[in-house]
Amino acid sequence: MSQFLKPENALKRAEELINVGQKQDALQTLHDLITSKRYRAWQKTLEKIMLKYIDLCVEMRKGRYAKDGLIQYRIICQQVNVGSLEEVIKHFIHLSTEKAEHARSHAEELEAALDVDDLEADKKPEDLMLSYVSGEKGKERSDRELVTPWFKFLWETYRTVLEILRNNSKLEALYAMTAHRAFQFCKQYKRTTEFRRLCEIIRNHLANLNKYRDQRDRPDLSAPESLQLFLDTRFEQLKIATELGLWQEAFRSVEDIHGLMCLVKKTPKASLLVVYYAKLTEIFWISSSHLYHAYAWFRLFVLQKSFNKNLSQKDLQLIASSVVLAALSVPPHDHTHGASHLELEHEKERNLRMANLIGFNLETKPEGREVLSRSSLLVDLVSKGVMSYVTQEVKDIYHLLEHEFLPSDLALKVQPLLTKISKLGGKLSTASSVPEVQMSQYVPALEKLATLRLLQQVSNVYQTMKIETLSGMIPFFDFSVVEKISVDAVKQKFVSMKVDHMKNVIIFCKVSLESDGLRDHLANFAEQLNNARQMIYPPERKPSKLGALLPSLTEVVAKEHKRLLARKSIIEKRKEEQERQLLEMEREEESKRLRQQKITEEAEQKRLAAEYEQRKNQRILREIEERQMEETQALLQEAEKRIKKKGKKPIIEGDKLSKQTLMELALTEQVRERQEMEKKLQKLAKTMDYLERAKREEAAPLIEAAYQQRLVEERTLHEHEQQKEVELSQQRHEGDLMEKERLVRMIGNKEIYQERVVSHRQAEFSRLRREREESISRILQSRRQEREKMRKLKFYLKLEEERQEKLRAEEEARKLEEAERRKKEEAERLAKLAEIAEKQRQREQELEEKERKRREELLGRTTEAALKTSEPLARPPDSVYAAPAAAAASAAPTAGKYVPKFRRERTEGTGAAPPPETDRWSKPDSGDRWRSGDDRRPSAFGSGSRASSTWSSSRNR
Repeated sequence: MSQFLKPENALKRAEELINVGQKQDALQTLHDLITSKRYRAWQKTLEKIMLKYIDLCVEMRKGRYAKDGLIQYRIICQQVNVGSLEEVIKHFIHLSTEKAEHARSHAEELEAALDVDDLEADKKPEDLMLSYVSGEKGKERSDRELVTPWFKFLWETYRTVLEILRNNSKLEALYAMTAHRAFQFCKQYKRTTEFRRLCEIIRNHLANLNKYRDQRDRPDLSAPESLQLFLDTRFEQLKIATELGLWQEAFRSVEDIHGLMCLVKKTPKASLLVVYYAKLTEIFWISSSHLYHAYAWFRLFVLQKSFNKNLSQKDLQLIASSVVLAALSVPPHDHTHGASHLELEHEKERNLRMANLIGFNLETKPEGREVLSRSSLLVDLVSKGVMSYVTQEVKDIYHLLEHEFLPSDLALKVQPLLTKISKLGGKLSTASSVPEVQMSQYVPALEKLATLRLLQQVSNVYQTMKIETLSGMIPFFDFSVVEKISVDAVKQKFVSMKVDHMKNVIIFCKVSLESDGLRDHLANFAEQLNNARQMIYPPERKPSKLGALLPSLTEVVAKEHKRLLARKSIIEKRKEEQERQLLEMEREEESKRLRQQKITEEAEQKRLAAEYEQRKNQRILREIEERQMEETQALLQEAEKRIKKKGKKPIIEGDKLSKQTLMELALTEQVRERQEMEKKLQKLAKTMDYLERAKREEAAPLIEAAYQQRLVEERTLHEHEQQKEVELSQQRHEGDLMEKERLVRMIGNKEIYQERVVSHRQAEFSRLRREREESISRILQSRRQEREKMRKLKFYLKLEEERQEKLRAEEEARKLEEAERRKKEEAERLAKLAEIAEKQRQREQELEEKERKRREELLGRTTEAALKTSEPLARPPDSVYAAPAAAAASAAPTAGKYVPKFRRERTEGTGAAPPPETDRWSKPDSGDRWRSGDDRRPSAFGSGSRASSTWSSSRNR
């Protein structure tokens, strides 16, 4: 096996081998590189090598090589770059499919080319003998030799990919995609044997997945994405099995789906359950399990009604009719009657198993499960309201076969209904998961049921009957078929009868009084007699209270109906809310799982990167040490060789010396050898100098003699050559003269031809020069116009920019002037307001000063009056009475003087100033001070209000 320092070298070597036609050697080279333990770290070059390796494997149909290479590449990429493995596998599948399709396109008859029972089987001996004995090969045989090998290789490709990806949680989607493509391959080319093997392979993969739970990259079935991929694969397997007609494999696929859901304890989505029950109906109908077929139809109807809101009324009616007809198609008698104990146990186990599949029970406990039977199914149909959705014909035939007692004309009434029912059915809308419903398939079973019901009812009425009469009562079958049906019914103890062909009669045997048939017959007879008595002697009707309650009954029913509707809507909302909560919980769990998985993957990547760096550093150090050791060994061997050549005893022990010591020893040895060599060279140089000088002294006279002899020889040779050249020159001159005489005759023609050619070329040259000058002038003119246009455009743009700039400058100047004007007006307004406020303040100060002086005068006069009253009583002088008048006169408003409002009112009302009020909050000893304060307070309030109004107006402006 050849070793390469770099993987790129192996790739180049493989390409060189491919170019020279040695593809097998190239494949072996790449295979050795991929399987080598030296290249275990992933790099981009390995992916290129793997793609080239896959190309060679597909081209040469080397499936085992491809499998080995993919397994090794999976080991390399599993923890570093799984996406690279995915790309390689997709490339492998794509190439194999493309090659197979290309081979199929070259075959004229596809069915003949693929007429092989088993793609994995080798050629038979008789085929090999025929191929060698037969002289000519037919078209069929040549097609088989061309197409079948490629389809074998494609099948092997699918198996290889599934085997590689079976326990890889990171490539679950690729595994599912490969399985789907393998299913489509089996469906397209009708490969039933390969489909069975494929199902078994996928089944074994799931079994091994559950068996070995401690694997590192094992897929987690509890994750919603993984479970959905596995379910989609199984449902696709179920669909392909039914389309290929492999009903046993389809039933095993149903068991696989049920087993998978039992593992994870989860129920699949309603859309998948609809497909599940639709396929179950087909499987049970093919296997003639009418009871299980009817139960599957019933479950399908319940699912469609509950979850498919887009289903039309017509589709729902057809499905409900199919449910009822399937239930009626179940034989009314018990097949286990008279069976052995072992058979009964097997039948019980089978019923429990079917009940699990049909009811989709995820629990394995048998307690509390319903027993599957015809009677319980019919009761469920009535209780669940299925009969309200069916067509009228189905309702009529249901009542005729289950509730009516018409021994004479039962079959005659059933026959037209069966004719109508056989015409019902057809394709359903796209909203339904069931593509088509055909009622005609139930007609034979319904005819058999009608025959059994007729025999049962006739046996309860008649003891003997002619065969012709019974044949006329049953128009469906001949008497031979009726006889077979009756034999089965008698065997199952459904009826008791005998056929006497000698007398051409049918004898209905007597039954005991304790038998079910006689008991039912007497009860029915008693019921009919009671109805007849009531018709002849009707009972007296007493007025009941029900009539009074009838008017309000409608309202009660309406309210109850509304309450039930509201309850139904609440229940639906609760269901939706519960489903939403479950979805949210699943999303949260999935997000947590993804976060944890991401954290784990990041930690794993960091760990792998650290390990990779550590291994890389260790490898580099190890390589350096190995290289140093190799150099040391080489130096040691070289030193030992030199010492041995010189005949000395080796004194170097390589195991005890390092590289540095050896290098120092080698350097010392080299210096010593160089010195010895220089001495030898100097000695040799002296010897060579002496010899050379002696040789030159001896050779000098000989060289001179040889030189003189060579001069004589060369002079003689020169004269001979010169004479020969003169003769040749004379001969050439004579020949040239003869040639000149021969060509002189063509000088005229030559000049004419030359003139014509020159003139033609001159004209052509003139024309081309003129055209070139015209084109140059046009180009110059167009460029000149273009420059003029650009110049005008630039000038226009410049003017426009200047105009815009001027307008912008004017606008800015106008805005600036406007702002300055507003600022100036605002300053003037504020100055006027300040001046007005200052004048107002000065005026208020003057008024306050005058008021203060007036109060002081008034207080002084009041004090004098009090002093005068304390004297003995006497007539007061006139000045006392004149003081208030003077004060009032002084307090009276004068022209041009501001007087407060309260002061004007007091003056106008009394004509004199009233005495100051005593402040109720003031103390007796400080009354004068508080009174003076009360007198001043209105003036202060007035001035404050005016000042505040002035400030607020200025603020508003």
